[in-house]
Amino acid sequence: MCSAHCTNTILSLSLSLSSFLTPSPSLSLKPIFSTKSLKDPIFPSFISQISNPINRSEPRTSAGLTGPGQTKMEFHQPSPDQVLENVLENVLHFLSSRRDRNSASLVCRSWYRAEALTRSDLFIGNCYAVSPNRATSRFTRIRSITVKGKPRFADFDLMPLNWGAHFSPWATALSKAYPWLEKIHLKRMSVTDDDLAVVAESISGFRELVLVCCEGFGTRGLATVAGNCRVLRVLELVDSVVEDEEEVDWVSCFPESQTHMESLVFDCVDCPVNFGALERLVARSPCLKKLRLNRLVSISQLHRLMLRAPQLTHLGTGSFSASEAVEIGDQEPDYASAFAACRSLVCLSGFRDILPDYLPAIYPVCANLTSLNLSYADINAEQLKSVICHCHKLQTFWALDTICDEGLQAVATTCKDLRELRIFPLNAREESDGPVSEVGFEAIAQGCRKLESILFFCQRMTNAAVVAMSKNCPDLVVFRLCIIGRYRTDPVTHQPMDEGFGAIVMNCKKLTRLAVSGLLTDRAFEYIGRYGKLVRTLSVAFNGDSDMGLKYVLEGCPNLQKLEIRDSPFGDEALRSGLHHYYNMRFLWMSTCKLTRQGCQEVARALPRLVLEVINNEDSETDDVEILYMYRSLDGPRDDTPKVVTILH
Repeated sequence: MCSAHCTNTILSLSLSLSSFLTPSPSLSLKPIFSTKSLKDPIFPSFISQISNPINRSEPRTSAGLTGPGQTKMEFHQPSPDQVLENVLENVLHFLSSRRDRNSASLVCRSWYRAEALTRSDLFIGNCYAVSPNRATSRFTRIRSITVKGKPRFADFDLMPLNWGAHFSPWATALSKAYPWLEKIHLKRMSVTDDDLAVVAESISGFRELVLVCCEGFGTRGLATVAGNCRVLRVLELVDSVVEDEEEVDWVSCFPESQTHMESLVFDCVDCPVNFGALERLVARSPCLKKLRLNRLVSISQLHRLMLRAPQLTHLGTGSFSASEAVEIGDQEPDYASAFAACRSLVCLSGFRDILPDYLPAIYPVCANLTSLNLSYADINAEQLKSVICHCHKLQTFWALDTICDEGLQAVATTCKDLRELRIFPLNAREESDGPVSEVGFEAIAQGCRKLESILFFCQRMTNAAVVAMSKNCPDLVVFRLCIIGRYRTDPVTHQPMDEGFGAIVMNCKKLTRLAVSGLLTDRAFEYIGRYGKLVRTLSVAFNGDSDMGLKYVLEGCPNLQKLEIRDSPFGDEALRSGLHHYYNMRFLWMSTCKLTRQGCQEVARALPRLVLEVINNEDSETDDVEILYMYRSLDGPRDDTPKVVTILH
């Protein structure tokens, strides 16, 4: 059942029960439900709960029943509030969308309590927005939690070292409050080996650990998780920094008996693993569906693992070249046969240190692939075309710009069902002429009309190509165009890129995430404010004419949640223009703009429930603000700031 339907049903039911159970002669409500509504499949449970309510404050009794040794018992009819809360708790189990749940919790106090009691999956978008103790006190039945730490610009080394986002207080609170916790998903958090030990040793039934862009932990922590979490199903390390100072053989720490592993991802681990232990682990993991290897696993070792796990659906190949010399007379393994045996394979990635001669080995699985990630494979257009011509079912494709416009044209010709495209630069120098341009971009726009998400790095782009994308791909939800080089104009018309980005927000009605680049004037931001009503995340770099540009966005985008700005001419007046909206946003990041400490201080006084962090170099004594990171918090300023961070009050 869809969450929107559940939400409407809950609202209607609440009004119906309230009017039925507590009638008022001065209030006349029209019927909420038609007779057809009673046929809704969830209504029998409503009726059952009204007749047999659960979780009462008093035990159920029978009226007028007596027998040997029994006393007469009376039936206690539940109060209207009890009936409504029982119904709510049962219906809210159908509600999976966290936005719908948040809306439901704001209706009234009883809804607030019922929603908290029925939530099993907790999402914390900013680890400093709420304290661990507050979160665990409100939500007492959590089985899965996601916590995010640093803002995204931390990926570009724009944040000081040891800024914060420590998992330690969360690890302690979660292990005490939720001994039954099954899943932890962390992103951009500082995680130590001791943190992992607290989780692994305190939560006996822990099943899933996903660490994305995290740092601070090493192989010792992984060994603790592998050794103590006996029912572990998922261990995924994605773009994280794993320290190997102690060089612990963590793979050997998994249980020697048959494991429950379903997903093992360690492609970001730069230290060698015990391949013998890894091979044995794969062999005794019959449920393993997802395996992504690091670059130190050779293709011949990959062959051995694939023979052990033909049931894989997601595979990251590690290094796609032979690491050991093949002796004269020795025959290399039949890699194509190993791939052919993996009949369920739908997602393929890896290909680090690729030797193109090995690419034909993946031909047998190409026809069944829905996702292909070549973002580490330095291959040219001809090498790509030999693969992509077989990938008619592809929905997700990542690659380096070395495939050139010709490669993109091949993708557009073959992959008619493509939904997500990401093109990354091999060389991001501003002065160079990139191998992809508006030619390949427009080919994708013409050939892949089901596209929903695009991230595209290039050195040149035209308004005409972006307009074509907006018209041919109206279902775009994510549009991130990164023109490498500051203030790049349309190379054909020499005009700003205003009309291209304006067309995107005008024609793509579902757009929620937008990243802009190239030379943009305030006119482009006026378009965004006027038409980008669903935009939740906006990233701006090296753009804008004046404070009016940011003012258009802050006053015109009611759903804006995350705003990232760097190297743009927006100052104090622009910052003040968003006072009405900042409480509704998750965060605002502004670096190398024209902010002053006095202007930021005025915002801090006007909005005391916001946390304004000013990040300057230790030697800086000017009034200018290098970085402003502003976010909402229920618990006020944090107490673990480094010296370079000042919190304004």
